[in-house]
Amino acid sequence: MNQHAPLVAAAGFPELQRARGAGHISVKAYDGKTRLDRLLQDGCAKIRLPVDHAAQGLEAVLINSSGGLTGGDRMAWRADAGPGTRLTLTTQACEKLYRAETGRAEVETSLSVGPGARLDWLPQETILFDGAALSRRLEADLAADASLLVVEAVVLGRTAMEETVRQGELRDRWRIRREGRLVFADDLALAGPVAAMAARTPLLGGARAFASLLLADADAERALGPVRTAIGPLGGASAFDGKLFARIVAPDGLALRRALIPAIAALRGGRPCPRVWRL
Repeated sequence: MNQHAPLVAAAGFPELQRARGAGHISVKAYDGKTRLDRLLQDGCAKIRLPVDHAAQGLEAVLINSSGGLTGGDRMAWRADAGPGTRLTLTTQACEKLYRAETGRAEVETSLSVGPGARLDWLPQETILFDGAALSRRLEADLAADASLLVVEAVVLGRTAMEETVRQGELRDRWRIRREGRLVFADDLALAGPVAAMAARTPLLGGARAFASLLLADADAERALGPVRTAIGPLGGASAFDGKLFARIVAPDGLALRRALIPAIAALRGGRPCPRVWRL
């Protein structure tokens, strides 16, 4: 049998090819610096380590070589920051979610941050096209004195291309634990007539782009003023129990990024975004 021949479904139609990818990176402290410990990549998941002498710790760029996701695709990312390390994770480009004929695209992220370590999860925006369906889950386990920054941004179609996401589905689930105890949970869901839902004032008020930002750190409250200044009228932020959480809503992706970049810098103690983020 030809292993390259298309699979045939029961109805007689070729089975659609699906993207599968899994990437795992772990870092350790050695001689006062953050060093790569393990790097695994499978399928369409790739991880690159650019050299940035100005960066603190190690920076890793995640790549989906399939070029985008649609129904039935699966991606899994895992990162472990060992004791005393500094790890920043970002993406080469915006992730694109295309129309799903069947099922959903699923993305799972697992983060572990050891004692005295810091991990920044900073993927670039996710762009949803009309008819896209995405289920995304992020789980993080932190040591008692570990720090974590999580940023997820979503753009509902590209306004410059006059795109509208009339129908679609987005489910985003975050669970953050410290020493095994749940300290933060957030569930976001948009499903069905997305454009009509986004137009409602209690939801997005007509905005086409939005982002969620979380800093889990003992000194998180210190960043509250600078983050509110960066966000301005596009959102809000609050700090509580060693956590700072903010949401931003914007008319388009460019306006969102212009607010996100200084907000992320404020949450990183003045350190800029990774180079791939910069306008």
